[in-house]
Amino acid sequence: MATAVLEQTQAHRTAPNRRRYEHLFFSAMALLILATVFLGFARTYFLAGIFRAPLPNWLIHVHGAAFSSWIILLVTQTSLVSAGRTDIHRRLGVLGFALASLMVVLGMVAGTDALRRGFAPPGIDAKTFYIIPITDMLFFGTLVFFAFRARFNPPAHKRLILIGTSALMIAAVSRWPFAAVNNKVLIATLISDSVVLLIAAYDLFSTRKIHRATLYAGIFLIVAQQIRFPIAQTAAWHAVATWALNIANSLHGA
Repeated sequence: MATAVLEQTQAHRTAPNRRRYEHLFFSAMALLILATVFLGFARTYFLAGIFRAPLPNWLIHVHGAAFSSWIILLVTQTSLVSAGRTDIHRRLGVLGFALASLMVVLGMVAGTDALRRGFAPPGIDAKTFYIIPITDMLFFGTLVFFAFRARFNPPAHKRLILIGTSALMIAAVSRWPFAAVNNKVLIATLISDSVVLLIAAYDLFSTRKIHRATLYAGIFLIVAQQIRFPIAQTAAWHAVATWALNIANSLHGA
């Protein structure tokens, strides 16, 4: 009887500390993602005047604005939870889901526009590279969808949101102003996946086990990211990319 009372007392004492660590960790992760994106796009977008930044066309400006808004919203949402304003957090969440849906469409259209312009990192042809923006949007959209479904399960919701957002970080990491390396896209993918590893490490630290959302979402994202590289080399994918390129060219010329 005394042991049970002691364990219950210890649980009550540790709960506030756990919540404090939870708020600190997820707020820090949101700021880390913000810093990652800012570092990647500082020279070409954020410090280039945003509206006056030398981007290829208006579509990429809209794309950049929407994706920047998502990162700002992520930081805002984690800050609201830390401040105890979950009421505002929930209302903004509906707006966030609508923004995420728009981002998926914009991301695919922007990726197709990049294919039309022949954009690709050195050493990769545009049709092969086309799989990166398209699948990034699929991964992001899938994880945000499940995060929205789990919005009444805060531990799962916040993990799915962070892991889904990490799928967007490849473009930013690959633009970090550091020395050029071979296989830049692959390395950027591995670095962005460190978000999953950090969340898993926090899970082990805080609860001694990896949360189911971290486990399943992390496995889905990492495995799917690695599978797409060999798929991008196939004739079937190049046929899909050629079809998309033909449509983009016809619309651009219309």
